[in-house]
Amino acid sequence: MTISPRRRRDIIDALRRGTVPQQGLDVLAVGLTRFETALDAELEGVEDGSAGFKAVRGEYGSGKTFFARWLTERAKRANFATAEIQISETETPLHKLETVYRRVVENLATPTTSMGAMQDVVDGWFYFLDQDTGDVGTAASLELLDKRLSEVSKEAPAFAAVLRAYRLAQQSDDAAQAEGLLAWLSGQPHVSASVKRTAGVRGDLDHFGALGFLQGLLTILRDSDYAGLVLVVDEVETLQRMRSDVREKSLNALRQLLDEIDGGRFPGLYLVMTGTPAFFEGQQGVQRLPPLAQRLQTDFQTDARFDNPRAVQIRLSGFTANSLVELGGRVRDIFAAGADDPERIHVVVDDAYITSLAKAVGGELGGRTGVAPRLFLKKLIADVLDRVELFEDFNPRLDYRLTVDPNELSEVERAAHVRGAGGAVGSVDDIDLEL
Repeated sequence: MTISPRRRRDIIDALRRGTVPQQGLDVLAVGLTRFETALDAELEGVEDGSAGFKAVRGEYGSGKTFFARWLTERAKRANFATAEIQISETETPLHKLETVYRRVVENLATPTTSMGAMQDVVDGWFYFLDQDTGDVGTAASLELLDKRLSEVSKEAPAFAAVLRAYRLAQQSDDAAQAEGLLAWLSGQPHVSASVKRTAGVRGDLDHFGALGFLQGLLTILRDSDYAGLVLVVDEVETLQRMRSDVREKSLNALRQLLDEIDGGRFPGLYLVMTGTPAFFEGQQGVQRLPPLAQRLQTDFQTDARFDNPRAVQIRLSGFTANSLVELGGRVRDIFAAGADDPERIHVVVDDAYITSLAKAVGGELGGRTGVAPRLFLKKLIADVLDRVELFEDFNPRLDYRLTVDPNELSEVERAAHVRGAGGAVGSVDDIDLEL
């Protein structure tokens, strides 16, 4: 496989730390080809002006975050903007849509900007307006601004007003004023009253205005020749551990968002939500809100080989022993491609050794191969491949014995490790509590 040195370094460094790489995931995408055709078709529909939604379910360690980043990377190649947010009670509560919108803008990425792309998107949009009017910096571009945001202004008139004020501040070379207005447009709190006064707005963005601002952002993206926005809402299973009133509000906010997508309010939006089976099926998750549960209902009683990738909800089955070995082989090849002696890497860390290491890591986790990839790849790189490259006389078959420290494990990996040692600790999400 041919990848750039920087891309190779980013992949290896992330896996060595035990995290999911931010890019280059296509070379690590084992077992995801069955989704490609359906997802590409759905993204094409969004590009044509529709909206889409996909729920992704999988146990901890099954690769939900990897899947989400693989999808956003794939979407960027199709000229989509993307944003990934993690739901949490303190940082990003789902029921506070103004906070969700703010996180979307903070994590907004485009094919050329990895994060924080809001200013580039807005400035690019004004460039397109100037091109369409045939002039630069005239009243004609502001008139076209009002026309293109007319639908958005019905729901969120402040969005167009602040964009207009931002444009005027730019033309006046008032960088501080423009920066403040863009911050307010991005949902940031604590923007000075004097900045907001120039645009005729007061206060901060609230829950009710957030969806209108999302609609405005989609309009800007579409008019700037982006294919749309792929928005990943990750770790929604955390709702199960929140107070019952917060959980109910959050589920209602999710239902509202899906209703708006179905109602055609957000052309150009592809929403992806990830969660555990317990969230979709347990009494502390989706099942607490029957209209939402009905919307997400998908048949998973049939053999997984016949899962429908076009369904509203898809499942990730996690890694098997064979797919884990395949993944290890790909990582070994990527590592070797940047090594001083690639042949030595391939000879010492051959497929047979990778198979034995994968089996050993799975054994430490109670045979739960599905939750083993993160730890397996971390061990493969940091404990084996690095040493093979650094020390000429290092032979992992003779000089290395797998050890697993509980401090290096995630919560789910730790529970699996305890079970592997004869304990009986399960996941916190296996317990239904009425709070």
